[in-house]
Amino acid sequence: MAKVRLVSCPRCGAQVAWSTENPTRPFCSERCKLIDLGDWAMERYRVPVEGGKDAPDEEQDEGSGIRD
Repeated sequence: MAKVRLVSCPRCGAQVAWSTENPTRPFCSERCKLIDLGDWAMERYRVPVEGGKDAPDEEQDEGSGIRD
């Protein structure tokens, strides 16, 4: 018998089995899965950007010709 691996739900922290039988993994429920998706859609999660030539703010300033 295989040992079931338990992980914490990223949304609420509940312990949930990590298996192919859990269609919402790593979430504990469809509700937590949809809440997390909504947070991404509302841009509550963001990936940090290092300052540099690819930073969005610098591109806008260079293209507009406006300086502070």
